[in-house]
This record gives sequence, C-alpha cells and structure tokens, in this order.
Amino acid sequence: MNYPEELKYTKEHEWAIGDEGTAKIGITDYAQDALGDIVFVELPDVGAKVKAGETFGVVESVKSVSDLYSPITGNVVEVNDALEEEPELVNSSPYEEGWIIKIEPANPADLDELMSADDYSEFVDSL
Repeated sequence: MNYPEELKYTKEHEWAIGDEGTAKIGITDYAQDALGDIVFVELPDVGAKVKAGETFGVVESVKSVSDLYSPITGNVVEVNDALEEEPELVNSSPYEEGWIIKIEPANPADLDELMSADDYSEFVDSL
C-alpha cells in the first residue's frame, strides 16, 4: 500500500493535505482497495459546512456503500467534478486525480492533529 509522507490521515481512511489556504481531502489507497471498483461518489455542494468526524458524502463500489468522513471542520470550496463521470479515478489515482473535496479549514492547525503516514501504516497493520 502507498501512504505518501506529506499527507495526514484519519482512522476512517481519509487523507488530507494543506494546499494554499485550503485542505485537499480524499480516501486512502487502503480504503479504495478495500472497497473495490468504485462506481459512484456523492459529493457535497460547494459552500457546505463540514465538521471533523462527520459525514460529507458517500462512495459506492460494486461491493458496498461507505460514508466519507471529514478529517477537519470547515467549508467546502471545491469538489472534484471529474468524479461524476469517472468515479474510478478514486481507485486508479487516490492521491492525485481521485481527490474528492477541498475545504477552507476553520482552524488550519487541525491538520496537525491527524496521523502521520507512519502512524497510519501502523494503524492499518493492526486491523
């Protein structure tokens, strides 16, 4: 599995990275692999408020439907519209083309509270 060092991670298998005043959010390589072939991603509306630990959307695969949980609190400033036509980007490129939303964080320091790549890898290995 691939867990880039520059990203931060949650126990719900989302990742986040600070990006010029916003935080880009997606699901991890582990999550996309466990879900299997992703066929649909439900995206929130731009302007929606999200709260850390609460759901902001859904990923549907041929195996199951899973909620997406926001790693931080803030406002959605962008969604990855490409996922409407190509939800499989979450499988093929979970950290680049398959990102899901961008959030303007209420408190940018919240990103620092998330797990490092090493911590996330240890967490996944314990499952």
